[in-house]
Amino acid sequence: MASDLSVCHLGLLHILMKVNFYLFFLALTGFSLTGHSVLRVTKDTKPNSEMMKFLQNANTLLLVVAVVSLTGLIFLGYSSTSLRYKEKRFCLNLTKEHQENSNLQSPQGLSYKQPSVVGPDGKVVPVTPWLSPIVWEGTFDPLLIDSIYRQQNITIATTVFALGKYTQFLKDFLESAEQNYFVGFRVHYYLFTDQPEQVPEVKLGEERQLTVLKVPSSNRWQEITLRRMEKLEKLIESRLVNEADYVFSLDVDTKFYGRWGAESLGRLIGVIHPGYYQTAREQFPYERRPESQAFIPYAEGDYYYGGAVIGGLVKDVYEAAKTCREQLDIDAAKSIEAAWQEESHLNKYFLYNKPSKVLSPEYLWQDFKPHTNEVKIIRFSQVIKNYAAVRPNP
Repeated sequence: MASDLSVCHLGLLHILMKVNFYLFFLALTGFSLTGHSVLRVTKDTKPNSEMMKFLQNANTLLLVVAVVSLTGLIFLGYSSTSLRYKEKRFCLNLTKEHQENSNLQSPQGLSYKQPSVVGPDGKVVPVTPWLSPIVWEGTFDPLLIDSIYRQQNITIATTVFALGKYTQFLKDFLESAEQNYFVGFRVHYYLFTDQPEQVPEVKLGEERQLTVLKVPSSNRWQEITLRRMEKLEKLIESRLVNEADYVFSLDVDTKFYGRWGAESLGRLIGVIHPGYYQTAREQFPYERRPESQAFIPYAEGDYYYGGAVIGGLVKDVYEAAKTCREQLDIDAAKSIEAAWQEESHLNKYFLYNKPSKVLSPEYLWQDFKPHTNEVKIIRFSQVIKNYAAVRPNP
């Protein structure tokens, strides 16, 4: 609407400028003719005083018209330039606003076919139905994509939670990350732990650092999981908004086995859970109780996303973490705990706020699972562990 008004204003200004130009031209022409007439009259031996007075008044009037028209031309010319600048700035702001707010939001209750990860021919599907890429080996050039993003001088924040006996996984996590995770990029690990003294000494590469943040311990692993979104939200508010461009939150009981680079960067990133990438959505372990904020009906769902990985631009991960934390708080007030805690709420968020890029199960595997034809390389995997031995409660 504002753009339409600008166009109308510009058209009116052009008309007024033309009118002023013609008035200025006519005034100058009239001024020249009356001046010539005055000279002819003054040469007459018997000048007519009334004629002289008329010509002089006409001459003065035309001179005033010429000055006013010239002033109008200058003013309208400035106004036209100013309006053009404002219109251009308005259009640029609209474009920027559209780019920044280009969230892929889907309405609730929409009925459509479940997307596939593997096609009928056995080949992997490289794109979602909403045209976000699914990152598989062979869909990108590692040298090219890293070179493009390295020029942007970005910082990738990475949050890790290691409470209680989970500190035993830190050494393998950090050492394998230093060999495979965003090698050659500026990476800042933020480690949440209740036992800072148990953090191992790991040699970090150039422009890579580790910050240890002490948090209270808990007697329930579910509570630890439930509060991760809150911790991530507050960290972004207090630090990451000024310290990083992208952020990933990763599970600590994992290990990197292959390259993880700039191909994983995007506005909002989710990873397909390795246990359900060929499962019908009716069998996904979504939260099915309608009274929970994480509820997803049986007829809805795209993929089942793993809660071990969430990433993207700082502002977009903040929105995801904040929304999930708010939904978790609403459930907690009603004494409801979703089936898989924050993972259930994350799946609800991703269903209606589509990720701009989806990572294939290459980026979240499980060590106990055998290799499959689809997964050519395992980049990041959950290690085998005795849950009874590492969790504070069953």
